[in-house]
Amino acid sequence: MLNLKQSNNYSHKKLWGFLEYKARWGLTIQGWIVIFGAILLIFLGLLRSIYPFLAYSMPVKGEVLIVEGWIGDEALKGTIAEFTKQKYQLLITTGIPLYRGQYLSEYQNFAQISAATLTKLGLDPEKIAVVPTPQVQRDRTLTSAIAVKQWLTKQNLDITGINIYSSGVHSRRSWLLYKKVFEPTIQVGVISHPPTSYDANAWWQSSEGVKTIISEAIAYIYVKLLNP
Repeated sequence: MLNLKQSNNYSHKKLWGFLEYKARWGLTIQGWIVIFGAILLIFLGLLRSIYPFLAYSMPVKGEVLIVEGWIGDEALKGTIAEFTKQKYQLLITTGIPLYRGQYLSEYQNFAQISAATLTKLGLDPEKIAVVPTPQVQRDRTLTSAIAVKQWLTKQNLDITGINIYSSGVHSRRSWLLYKKVFEPTIQVGVISHPPTSYDANAWWQSSEGVKTIISEAIAYIYVKLLNP
């Protein structure tokens, strides 16, 4: 029977003063399976939860609905439905300058295109205000929020709440940046329109879904870290 001193000799050996052997605990096959299964469950949970987290909807009671001008025509139809249902006083379209086709179009930015589309779809043009976003290389959504606030301030309107109408996973980031600009003076809500280019419940099955989710997740982390 080995005593404690003999046991230590077996678990810790030195050879010629240069090499050393130490006994250690290691995972069994069953242990690796448990760890791999836990990682897989976490990964699947992220797949399921990342879309609803980014495609955030939390509307507030407000007088103004702001639509991000780059969203598609189907989302603009949803904008009209929301505007009519909640009886807003004003709808504001935003958007950066066109990066292609300016020489062929009568419209110079996405704010104008969205306003024209909404009018074509039957919305009263008297209810629409066009607030273009200045050309910038970064922080376009933040720049858009600042432009809207400056416009509202000049109009001297009595506004207590606004809702941002965005598309899919861009919604949470827009909501975060507009809150940064408007609150606590004006309450900010957000409405996310479901995407039409991929299935929101299985976004990982399409290249468009994967590209959109990954890029927006990175952009959201960037905003949280660099624009606290």
